[in-house]
Amino acid sequence: MPRINLFRKIVLILALLLLPIAAVYYWANHRGTEVLRDELNKSNTSKLEFFQSQVDANIDSITMWPNLLVHDPDISELRDTLPAGSPNLDLESITLVKRIQQKLSTQESSINWRSSLYIYSPRLNRVITDNDADPYDDTELKARMKPGWQVKPTGGEAGSSYTFSLFTVSPYNAFNRPDQADLIIEVRFDSSNIAAMLDRFKSDSRRNPIYYKEGVGTIYNATADRQVADELVKTLKRGSLQETNNQTLELEGGTYLVNTKLSASTGWYLIDYIPYADVVRPIRETNLLFYAALASLLLMGCVLAYMLYAQVQVPMKRLVQSFQRLKQEDYSVRLVPKGNGEFSFVFMRFNSMVEQIQELFGKVYLEKIHVREARLKQLQSQINPHFFYNCFSFISSMAKLENYKAIVAMSASLSSYYRYTTRQERDFVTLAEELDFVTSYLEIQRMRLGRLRFEVELPSWLRHLEVPPLLIQPLVENAVLHGIEGKAGEGWIRLTAGEDGERISIVVEDSGKGMSADAMRRLRDKLSAPLAEETGCGLWNVNQRLQLRYGEDAGVALSAGPGGGLRVELSWNRVSFGR
Repeated sequence: MPRINLFRKIVLILALLLLPIAAVYYWANHRGTEVLRDELNKSNTSKLEFFQSQVDANIDSITMWPNLLVHDPDISELRDTLPAGSPNLDLESITLVKRIQQKLSTQESSINWRSSLYIYSPRLNRVITDNDADPYDDTELKARMKPGWQVKPTGGEAGSSYTFSLFTVSPYNAFNRPDQADLIIEVRFDSSNIAAMLDRFKSDSRRNPIYYKEGVGTIYNATADRQVADELVKTLKRGSLQETNNQTLELEGGTYLVNTKLSASTGWYLIDYIPYADVVRPIRETNLLFYAALASLLLMGCVLAYMLYAQVQVPMKRLVQSFQRLKQEDYSVRLVPKGNGEFSFVFMRFNSMVEQIQELFGKVYLEKIHVREARLKQLQSQINPHFFYNCFSFISSMAKLENYKAIVAMSASLSSYYRYTTRQERDFVTLAEELDFVTSYLEIQRMRLGRLRFEVELPSWLRHLEVPPLLIQPLVENAVLHGIEGKAGEGWIRLTAGEDGERISIVVEDSGKGMSADAMRRLRDKLSAPLAEETGCGLWNVNQRLQLRYGEDAGVALSAGPGGGLRVELSWNRVSFGR
């Protein structure tokens, strides 16, 4: 069709015009993104260096406190002049302690970090803080005394808070011999100070700075995603943590721009990571606008091309789609004629053809329903003679034995059976009625054999479940005739009903002679095959009735029973009721 080819040519020309523009824009955008990332890394590196210098300045300032306090006159007096071993402080000592506490408080307030100073006096066996002077455990103190800053996890969630501590000893050479120390000064601060600085450093929601030192742990900002931060640290540890580094890492949560800076004074790494998607989001939004503009141009070109062939292409396309729906058996499809052109005539003839096809299929479908219902009735009626033949054979045998009680019982059971079967005009009976009927049959067989026991279990909530009549009796009859009678000694039959969700199951088990695996396989094959002369009527009829009534997933299942006999299960879906 030339008009379709013309439309494709026009669209192809438009695409060839727009694709080079899109390619050039993509290359320029890619280069711009790389430049932006490099500039962002430089900016982040400068910010990290400034932040590290602030942290180092505060830590260096705190580090100088013990050295300054050692030379304070009051603290020197505490070290050199107070008598040793006095359990109580005299007025002069108390006054000296008060002056020292005031100086400690002033020193702690000199920076905006929360920190604590502790002066341990071996002479007084007391530790002096800004608000107290209590005895201390000398053994515990000497165990903690180590050179340099010591970092120890404290309280709360594991690995989320740390205490930094630094000891100074007078004289200094007594560090390795704590027993000769005249004075010990300890300064402490909590990692919450660094965490607060991280929060201030996090100027927007994209930045997520953390502090990390291998072998110690991680200090997070207040709003950090700790799972992402821990995954990032593990990835960095697998590589090599450098003093200053900028890189892009792929994590499970996405792509991140990562900047690291090592503190020379503390050995801690400042790690800052930003989701790459947040960085390039404005660029992507611009890209979307640009590509949307290109798509709009292409769309307008397609509209112009479409107008050249719309009078032919559109009706033809509708006709083809309608034939496709008709092929999928959608006979409700109709075409609306427009105008008085050739396609209007074709549409009207198409509608007429579909109406005729729909009417024809409706008639065929009704015929199928009638045939199916007739087959159901025919299959159902085949069961009754089979049972009557066995009953009359039993009566004949009992008459020869002059067992009149059995004949009377059989006659009464036949009367009940006849009352039951005369109601076969009903498509369904309750499960309780069907099982009462089966119980009567088992009572007759128990009198006839004398060695038969049986159990019938029916949950109360299934008593009113509707089932096709004469559905269970052929299974019980087969269990008696082919299972119990073929095996010497006592035998039992157990009949149970249950449900699993929407699945209904009725199970008949016996302790008869059972079947071999090959015989059971052949019987399964016969159940699904058409009825032949050598095929038993009872099980085949029950299986066919279930599948005709409830669908192909319903039917009879055979397996070896726990008593050595046969286990026959009828099952179907409750939701399939009424098929």
